[in-house]
Amino acid sequence: MTVAESPDALADQMPYRIVRPYRVRFEEATGAETMRTAIYLAWAADAAWQHSTLLGFGRDWYSERGLFWLVRSVRLDILQPIRTYETAFMTTQVTGYRRIAAHRHSEVRNGAGELLAALEIDWVMTNQKGMPTRVPDEMFGFVADKTATFDMFKLALPETPRDAAEHTFRVRRRDLDPLDHVNNSVYIDYFEEALEAAGQGSLLAETPRRYEIDFVAAAERDNVLTGRTWQVEDGWAYRLSRNDGSEIFRARVTSAG
Repeated sequence: MTVAESPDALADQMPYRIVRPYRVRFEEATGAETMRTAIYLAWAADAAWQHSTLLGFGRDWYSERGLFWLVRSVRLDILQPIRTYETAFMTTQVTGYRRIAAHRHSEVRNGAGELLAALEIDWVMTNQKGMPTRVPDEMFGFVADKTATFDMFKLALPETPRDAAEHTFRVRRRDLDPLDHVNNSVYIDYFEEALEAAGQGSLLAETPRRYEIDFVAAAERDNVLTGRTWQVEDGWAYRLSRNDGSEIFRARVTSAG
């Protein structure tokens, strides 16, 4: 039986792991008619919220308690491209907890069950002020093994060289999420736009390739940002900062081919 015939064929135990179908829309594709990298993060976030709601922790539950999950870091491996209008299946499960954080493992497969991409995402629980706060005890139902923990990922980049390619821009209204912050998937578009400007557009079509992403702070409406990208030994790096020099995002992409 294929995944397309039974999406839950990938689920080990419900509700600890769920599977959801997604279709690549025209506006989510590149000029090569493959899905944009940012969409993997959008799918993963949507599946995570569906999973949370299924377990009884919907948006109202979070709003009443002044809580919200924010993506802290991502490791994304793209193994095979997904074409425009194709349907793929996203799985998500929580595989570990810390005092203020949770780790999700997600996979993207085609209808035949072939692995197309895999994501490791660290989420941090925040309060109304945007500060990290303790995960409520009742939320440990997200994970089958209540004792599972994990080491949070942090991307270490070298100092930005003087000759790094540089681009300054203003946050656009369409970049924002309902919290008036730049949506986490949009930062990937910023990164890839910088790579294309640096003449590295061909890297974005290579598979397999790996993205390592670290969200340091949130960019907001009308912020003026400066992105700098440069070559590192194992790929290309990117650092995004505000005008005052404070870093808000860093990333690296490498080709595994």
